[in-house]
This record gives sequence, structure tokens and C-alpha cells, in this order.
Amino acid sequence: MSIRERLSGNEAAATAMKQINPDVVAAFPITPSTEIPQYFSTFVSNGQVDTEFVAVESEHSAMSACIGAEAAGSRAMTATSANGLSLMWEMIYIASSLRLPIVMSLVNRAVSGPLNIHNDHSDAMGVRDSGWIMLFSENNQEAYDNLLMAHRIAEHKDVLLPLMVCQDGFITSHSIENIELLEDEKVKEFVGKYTPEHYLLNKKEPIAVGPLDLQSFLFEHKYQQAEAMKNAKKVIADVAAEFEKLTGRKYNFFEEYKMEDAEYVVVCMNSTAGTAKFTVDELRSQGIKAGLVKVRMYRPFPAEEIAEALSKDCVKSIAVLDKSDSLNAAGGALFEDITSAMYVNKKSVPIVNYVYGIGGRDTTSNQIKSVYEDLQKIEKTDKIQNPYRYLGVRK
Repeated sequence: MSIRERLSGNEAAATAMKQINPDVVAAFPITPSTEIPQYFSTFVSNGQVDTEFVAVESEHSAMSACIGAEAAGSRAMTATSANGLSLMWEMIYIASSLRLPIVMSLVNRAVSGPLNIHNDHSDAMGVRDSGWIMLFSENNQEAYDNLLMAHRIAEHKDVLLPLMVCQDGFITSHSIENIELLEDEKVKEFVGKYTPEHYLLNKKEPIAVGPLDLQSFLFEHKYQQAEAMKNAKKVIADVAAEFEKLTGRKYNFFEEYKMEDAEYVVVCMNSTAGTAKFTVDELRSQGIKAGLVKVRMYRPFPAEEIAEALSKDCVKSIAVLDKSDSLNAAGGALFEDITSAMYVNKKSVPIVNYVYGIGGRDTTSNQIKSVYEDLQKIEKTDKIQNPYRYLGVRK
């Protein structure tokens, strides 16, 4: 029997960490992720976990401590946001290159400057090519579930890559929702024990671990990372299938909402999907065939699968919503990935990009409705005047 609870996204993440009971958690506070290590530290103080909790002096040190712990053979976790992730920058790449399956809760927030503590996806998009698996979470339940699946994915012998579970700062991290928790014993059984093959404290196999890698081998090691990311797709699917048997909750690489006969499609990530679903339902009641694709697995990117989903005969036009701006005059990161996937897989559907919600700017159902109205105009005129657009900006 599942346990019915009411938790914020941060509480849900900390609860998942408690049930996983990692060997080491190293963290430094930064809004809006601060509550995750704060809640977890109470579990440590109360003796509910036997985790070694390391209170460090910066986020760079937090990731460094996680790297040391994983390299030694321990299961390590952390949490951060925005500027904290930026301070980890060097160590983010080292964690990935050393093939250390660290799991991190990333509570998405705008990266300075200017200083802003509210939600957008600029932090996650800044490290999208660092070699970390990236799972996005629409709501508190999904943030909890993604964390329960995270170690099974990251620690798989064919993967061995770090993984971050993203959720929207304040929107989900501080909002309380009904949630279903698994019993502690079921979580422990599902997640399993961490038994690395190679680690520093293995006296039977003395090794050194370090990030130096010169001309002779760096290219090959980067190729191995890329292959591991490809392998992660199958592992993510397999773990999700097992999780569905355990909980009844189904997770694919992306969610298709009312896509069976959709003519006008919006693609987005994280909490915006909830507002978009409301808008789709409203438009459907008016006879407009609106649909939604919510990307959950962003790295590895499901290029072939998403191109197939977006190129059904019924689809007339597509809008990709990016909650960060790449400042490249050629669209946001998700838009670039979608258009690349469509082109490589020889799929052709009119696509436009909307950058929205920067710095926590509210995105309403009426604004998303205006996107669907634009998609209908594109279908009628067969013209895209400007593929790079902004939603909700004052000009």
C-alpha cells in the first residue's frame, strides 16, 4: 500500500533521499534548493539515516566532496540551484568524465546576472552538454519518482554517469501537493545497494582517480562518455518499466497529452506542462485539436522518438517553449534539439520557438492559448514570419 502525504517538492526530494539512505550527502545552501539539505539534515540528526552529512563551504566543495565519496566507493547525493550550479561548473564536468554516478536535485532558478532567485531553466541549460543525465519533473510526485529511479539508472554498468533531477524553483519546490510515497523497505529493495566495480578504497585493486587526460586518450574517453549516454536511453526505459510494475505510475521519455489526433502541438518541460494541459482541455472543449508533448528525459535527448511523435499526419504546426534564452539569435536549447531531431529524421512540420518565463515571469493559460492561436494562423497561411519569438515580454 502506498502512503498518502502532502509535501512540497523540496520535502518530496528530501524524503526520497531519506528512503534511499545514501552513504554521503554534501551540500551548501542556495535558494530555492536550500530546504532539501535542511530537511535531510534533520533526518541525520534524528538518526533516521546513517548518512555522512558534509556541510561544506561552497557548492564547488559540495560537488568535490561528492566526487571524492563516489570515487572511494560510496553512494553520494547533493542538491543545488542556479549560481550554486555555476560555482560547481568545473566539478560538474569532472564528475561526468570520471564516470561517477552522483545524483543531484537541481531546483531550477535563473542564473545571475542580474540577480534573480526565481524560476527559469538557465541553470540546467548551461550544463546540458556536460555529460549528466537530465530528468525533468512536472510536479512533486514526478520529482520524487525520478529520484527513486535515478540511482538505478546512473549506477548501471552500461551507463555510469551522474544524473540530475530537475524541478521548478518555488513553483513546485515550495508548493504543497498530494503525493504517494512508497514504503521505505520497497524503496530500499528497488534502489538496491551500490556495489561499484572499481573504487579507491578497494585494497585488492589499488588505483588512482584523477581528471588529467592528455592527447593520447582524451578523445577516446569522451567517445566512451557519449556511448554511455546512448546506453542510458534503454536503461531509463527499463527502469521506468520496472517502476511502473511497482507503483502503477508510467514514465516515458516524454509524455504525449491528447496527441492521438492533435493538429496544433506545444512542446515544453517541467511545471509549464500543467498549465498547458489545462489550456489543451479548454481548447478541446471548443473543438480545437490541441495537443502537448512534455519532455521528461532531456539528456539523453530522445531525438528519433520525439521526431516520430511530432510528425504524425494530423500535426499541422508546432511551438517549442524554452524557459531560457540561448542568446544566439537562433532560438532556445530545446527548440534547437527539436528542430535538429526533425531534420535528421527527415520530418518536416512548421515549427516556431517561444522563449518565456524568464526570471520567474508568470506564464498564464491565456498566453499559452495565444500560442495555439498563432499555430492555427501558421497552418492557415502556411507562413512563418518569425520563428524566434517571445511570450509575455514587455516591448
